[in-house]
Amino acid sequence: MHPEYQYLNLLTDILENGSDKELFFNDVILEEYKKKGETPPFIRSVFGRQIRFDLTKGFPLLTTKKTFWRGVVTELLWFLSGSSNIKPLLDVNNHIWDEWAWKQYHMWAKDNAPSEVMAQEAFVKKLTELPADDPFVRKWGDLITIYGRMWRRWPAKDGREIDQLAWAIEGLKKQPHRKSYVVSAWNPDFIYEMASEGQKSHVPPFCHTMFQFQVAGGKLNLGLYQRSADLFLGVPFNIASYALLLLMVSQVTKIPPGEFVHTFGDVHLYSNHFPQAKEQLTRVPFPFPSVKLDESITDIDNFTSDDITLENYQAHPSLKAEIANIGGFTEKKPAGKN
Repeated sequence: MHPEYQYLNLLTDILENGSDKELFFNDVILEEYKKKGETPPFIRSVFGRQIRFDLTKGFPLLTTKKTFWRGVVTELLWFLSGSSNIKPLLDVNNHIWDEWAWKQYHMWAKDNAPSEVMAQEAFVKKLTELPADDPFVRKWGDLITIYGRMWRRWPAKDGREIDQLAWAIEGLKKQPHRKSYVVSAWNPDFIYEMASEGQKSHVPPFCHTMFQFQVAGGKLNLGLYQRSADLFLGVPFNIASYALLLLMVSQVTKIPPGEFVHTFGDVHLYSNHFPQAKEQLTRVPFPFPSVKLDESITDIDNFTSDDITLENYQAHPSLKAEIANIGGFTEKKPAGKN
């Protein structure tokens, strides 16, 4: 059976067996729904599922709807850079994280500088046009808590920034048999009410929580644990991103790639994605494509978009769906402030 049916069967599992749950939206996002005259969506979810892809049998870029490959590549390279500011993404016309940056700005501006409040489009335009070292970009383009920062610049209590990924790669080169090559993004000091002052963020707390490299039978495997998974919009992206990461680490460690194993906690569909998911289930997968890397690259930090080539990708038309900007927490306002 085509490996993409693992994903399609999970869509069916959720639609038929999932539990419906309300979502948390902070005041900014609820205001946006109210302006549009829309009711916020709910989710239908199941818990504890797993899918796996053998990368020797093709690259798992889903074919039952066209996936935004350029976005996968540029986002992963941004993660690998260790940046927490969306400006590098805007510079390559990748707008995946725009809304999260705008939400943080808007929550501040509506209470502290009402005359400066910008709509999301104007806000993103300003970030795009200003130079990276502009104070506005440095402050409002910074998501603070994001995967690349945790992977490459985890803040230690002694003031160091720990490069977890570099440590794992070096270990795989020297002692590939070890079981400890885990990279974690889950840092409570950056999550909602638990966070220290200056590190609070309304960005969701690390949906793809941790991943682990393991070598068996002379092949490099990568396992991802994802605590929260938007199956229709997010998961196809996550599958492709971590499969690509596996290929990249495989090349720089000189260990042939094996399996990408994707384990889910809460995996769900948004209610406003149900029609698109049902349409996707009517489609028959095409053969998986392949990905070719520039073989001269031996350092994880030296990959560029030009070094990564997708070959023989045939897919059904894309299926558009609106992302739901959930998460955040209730701000405690100063005494006397309404």
